[in-house]
Amino acid sequence: MFAQRQMFFARLAANLRAPAVRQTVQRRFASTPATGSGKNAFVREREAVKQHAAETTELWRKISLYGIPPALALAGYNAYTLYNEHWEHWSHLPPLEERTEYPYQNIRTRNYPWGDGDKTLFWNESVNYHNRDKVT
Repeated sequence: MFAQRQMFFARLAANLRAPAVRQTVQRRFASTPATGSGKNAFVREREAVKQHAAETTELWRKISLYGIPPALALAGYNAYTLYNEHWEHWSHLPPLEERTEYPYQNIRTRNYPWGDGDKTLFWNESVNYHNRDKVT
């Protein structure tokens, strides 16, 4: 056991005295070709993955640049058309004051803490109407 300890410390001392760069030749790893003539399976697989990623990236770039803007324009046109149709329909209805106010509409158990206490937080004067004095 004493000899083993001596060998261990001798090896440790040799490593401490060794230069920082031990080899001038760069070590080859498993992913590099042996002689440059052929590539191993790992390198071929990684190159195939890189090629597939490049093709997929190009596809999604084209979709983003050439597909999305026309789709957004069509959706915006559709929304604008529906918006105008909706308000055209509202113009044919009787005025808000003449419409029937049903008992299930505008139920108030207590006043709201803002404004006059009768209007909800999202009250819209052109759509909502509530007359406290009106009896159904």
